[in-house]
Amino acid sequence: MTAFAHAAMEQLTDLLGKRLLTDQESAERYGVDWTKVWAPSPCAVALPETIDEVQQIVEIANEHGLHLVPSGGRTGLSAGAVAANNELVVAFDRMNKVLDFNEFDRAVTVQPGVVTQQLQEFAEEKGLFYPVDFASAGSSQIGGNIGTNAGGIKVIRYGMTRDWITGLKVVTGKGELLELNKGLIKNATGYDFRHLFIGSEGTLGFVVEATVKLTRQPKDLTCLVLGAPGFREVMKILHAFQQDIDLTAFEFFSDKAMAHVLAHGVPKPFDTECPFYCLLEFEQLSEQVGEQAMAIFEKCVEEGWVLDGVMSQSLQQLDQLWQLRERISESIAPHTPYKNDISVSIAKVPDFVEDVDTVVQDAYPDFEIVWFGHIGDGNMHLNILKPADLAKEDFFAKCNNVSKWVFEIVEKYNGSISAEHGVGMTKKPYLEYSRSPEEIACMKAVKQVFDPNNVMNPGKLFDV
Repeated sequence: MTAFAHAAMEQLTDLLGKRLLTDQESAERYGVDWTKVWAPSPCAVALPETIDEVQQIVEIANEHGLHLVPSGGRTGLSAGAVAANNELVVAFDRMNKVLDFNEFDRAVTVQPGVVTQQLQEFAEEKGLFYPVDFASAGSSQIGGNIGTNAGGIKVIRYGMTRDWITGLKVVTGKGELLELNKGLIKNATGYDFRHLFIGSEGTLGFVVEATVKLTRQPKDLTCLVLGAPGFREVMKILHAFQQDIDLTAFEFFSDKAMAHVLAHGVPKPFDTECPFYCLLEFEQLSEQVGEQAMAIFEKCVEEGWVLDGVMSQSLQQLDQLWQLRERISESIAPHTPYKNDISVSIAKVPDFVEDVDTVVQDAYPDFEIVWFGHIGDGNMHLNILKPADLAKEDFFAKCNNVSKWVFEIVEKYNGSISAEHGVGMTKKPYLEYSRSPEEIACMKAVKQVFDPNNVMNPGKLFDV
């Protein structure tokens, strides 16, 4: 350990005491996310409890040349929270309180370590609803959600995390505390720096407080699971329902995804086997809305877009049908999947999927491709399962080729290499497929303003 590093650790110990963790178990717990490519190797883990402590940590980092990596629920898929190069992990687990609630603004102020499900349950207690929802809601934290602008299964109706943040307190890479937008709905006073920090993956500073707006609870949720003969028919189903009904979700998955879920113990929705399936959800606020949904369903059958389908008749059946979509990741996990999270504009999705299928199958015909995702917002999850007789190292080497081909197709369709999981380290080499050199240069200039010494999550998103 250098003299500078030793002095920094002494200052951090004086500041945090036993909340500065240096044991190997803590390093392995806090220094990673759900990616497994880089081994965790932080110098220590800091567990601040106040904004003042966060500021002091950043000041010590600037003084001694430490690099800081934020750690929330550690559920990311881009290695954005991995500390692999002797960084100091700043974990927000102890900053996990709901600070304030305003019933007139329908807004709640929380610390960054509040778990998504905790916020959802708080909203429910108040008769309200926090609609940003995804599989990791039980462990992901609000600070991390803000850092990646998390989306999930309700984006078609409710938008991304960005759409629900009305105020932020952030500690910049210089240790300054900024209060951004102050919970206002309307504020026309120049640059809204709040939106720079949302989705910045902790590269500009740390979120230490957030004001989140809530909405009314959805009522009488009903879902349909429909089987379609092809992907283009799925798009026609989406268009038909969106013309007349405000959907709260529209998910899709392939027959291969369905097969894995059924093998995992989820009941089959109907007997007809179909190449593609979609799950759509809406509020059945009146008998008329239910009748309208059935009329659209019947039209889709007449047009040949739907081969079979089922509508939920109870909350229990609603939950059961959602299992078909929500348990896909769990059911394919034993097959060592290569995962990619991408998006294009909705109209381009069928051609995009067709192009990806063709290039992967032509090169590696033994690869099983499993598609699913939030088709209502153009976000697809590409999963390729490792053949049983192929070594893991060989499989991931071939998947590196797949990544390049997929991102070339993303670029062709003016899409995004990361729809909702961020760039981190895993997609950093491919940022140029979604962002121009001029944009990347501007992003680096913005980082220089807020974090001139590059202490905040260096090596993520891009290199400076």
